[in-house]
Amino acid sequence: MRIVVVGASGNAGTALLRRLRAEGGHHLAGVARRPPDGPEYAGVEWHACDVGAPDAAEALTTVFGGADAVVHLAWQIQPSHDRAALRRTNVDGSRAVVTAAVRAGVGALVAASSVGVYAPGPKDRLVGEDWLATGVAASSYSRDKVAMERLLDGVEDRLRVVRLRPGLIFQRAAGTEIARYFLGPLAPVRLLRFGRVPLIPDHPRLRLQAVHADDVADAYARALSADVRGAFNIAAEPVLTPRVAAELFHGRTFPVPATLLRTGADASWRLRLQPVDAGWVQLALCAPLLATTRATTELGWRPSIDATEALRELTTGMATRAHAATAPLSGDPRSPGRLAALLLHGRLPGTGNPY
Repeated sequence: MRIVVVGASGNAGTALLRRLRAEGGHHLAGVARRPPDGPEYAGVEWHACDVGAPDAAEALTTVFGGADAVVHLAWQIQPSHDRAALRRTNVDGSRAVVTAAVRAGVGALVAASSVGVYAPGPKDRLVGEDWLATGVAASSYSRDKVAMERLLDGVEDRLRVVRLRPGLIFQRAAGTEIARYFLGPLAPVRLLRFGRVPLIPDHPRLRLQAVHADDVADAYARALSADVRGAFNIAAEPVLTPRVAAELFHGRTFPVPATLLRTGADASWRLRLQPVDAGWVQLALCAPLLATTRATTELGWRPSIDATEALRELTTGMATRAHAATAPLSGDPRSPGRLAALLLHGRLPGTGNPY
């Protein structure tokens, strides 16, 4: 198969390339704003493209020519203080990918959606793919995922469309990236090398799901090769709760009202102390828990790494500044979200383009 991976240099993209190269028998092409350079990315036909650019659909149509399948992973989370820049990549960029896939006549389009596409849901039971996919209004990330899925709805009669809806995606090499994007330069992540977090905020709705990047990559590979359509939830057990985290990191929980969580996030974001707005807190409180029955029965997918081990691997990566030789996963201390970028260049949390 000729497979084109758009956003191939990010967290899920690097894992998918690793999976498909190990599988063999594919002609792989990667699309990234800044293609990586290194032996681990050899053997991939790289194309430089900003999917949010005005001419992106035309450029991508050429790249997609002769492709059996396109995997759309391109997404931008930072800079959170530049909403227009995020929408440019996430919504306009998704429109360019979808348009190009139709024009090029590709066989299948497999896209990265998220648990964030779902409307607020229960935290005491699991929901299937039929749960209402209207998002969480307070979260711009969620609104953009909904907009992306509406674009997919519009072309399902013209090509095979699959959308994966995973929980949080963790791997060691994403440690520096996730710390930059979600914690910022002032967070003392190096203390995680001791494997301890003394105090962990607790709220009854702080119940989240995670999955290792390699298991997400396996789901993408299965979706590419199987004759399936529609949405698939992807998550590993157990559900990550404050109590699970406290046990894992030898800490203690303390109750925090939802209002205080949102207010604290909003105030610290507006003061440029950390890079994520209150919408992320609201999304964490509202996102439902996912049932993965369809992925198991139709894709034969089962996670090989449980959620606690994936979390442990991620925090180890944060503590050791684990990274990879791509722009999104970069370990460059001058990158937005790192302390050197703040001190030397005045790049406050939530500003500057890390892609």
